[in-house]
Parts: sequence; C-alpha cells; structure tokens
Amino acid sequence: MCGCAIPQHPDTSAPPTDPYNPAATQLLDDTQWELTAWTEAGGQPRAIPTAAVGAQPITLVFSTESGRRRASGFSGCNRYTGTYDLKDGKLSFGPLAGTRMACVSGPNALGGTLERPYLDALAHVAKSGVQMKPPQSLRLTLDDGQVLTFARREK
Repeated sequence: MCGCAIPQHPDTSAPPTDPYNPAATQLLDDTQWELTAWTEAGGQPRAIPTAAVGAQPITLVFSTESGRRRASGFSGCNRYTGTYDLKDGKLSFGPLAGTRMACVSGPNALGGTLERPYLDALAHVAKSGVQMKPPQSLRLTLDDGQVLTFARREK
C-alpha cells in the first residue's frame, strides 16, 4: 500500500482572481462608458441617474481622435471635457472643464447633486481595471475606497 497523498495545488486556497484587469486599461482609447453603479467605501450603493428613471445617465468617453487623449461626457447636469493618461495600467485624468447649466429639478436633479462628487472622483482614481468578458465594464476605485462601475456603450 502506498501512503501517498495527492498534492494540493498551492493556489487552491488563494482568493479568486480579480476579473478587472489593470493592464486592460490600455484598451480604453476610443471607447464610451455609462455609470451603472457607485458603491460607497462602506459598501452601500449610491443612487445614480439612469435612463430607466427618465434621467440622462452619467457618461465617460475616451477619444484619441485629435491625436491626444481626451476624456469627455455628461456629469449629471453638464458636459465636461479634459485629458486622460494611461500609465502602467493606471488611469488618471487631467483638469476637467465643464459647461455651467443649472440643474435643480426635473429628471436630472439627482445627476445635479452627483455632478461635483463625480468630477471630484475622477481626480482621485487609485486604481482602474477593465472586465474584458462580455458585458465589458470599467471599474474605478477611488483613494477613499469608493468604486464607480461603468458599462461599455456602443458608439
């Protein structure tokens, strides 16, 4: 009789891999995204504007059309634009400028209250990753632990 045991693979006790690949952020050029979830640092979901409730969703567009990396989109009440950079799998944004429309009531009221926190969030991205398996999604983790999740939009 053999007192042999089947060896265990050392990774069997490891946590599952993170489906969001930081290296995949290099594939963000010339893509469009829509904010689908915002999770507070404590794990609580934050209400976000969606087309389902008649509001215009928050969007993020990455473009290299001008020969430079430009980010733009709708921030809840206004449109914004600026630059972005991808370095070593990390996404960062340069200064962002926006229009100055007032948004205090109607279907975009929620978006108006989220606009400043959203634009501030883009300035505090600690890590980013892209889920490549369909449906593709982008996740931005902020310095304070909040997580913004975006779904890919077709052009």
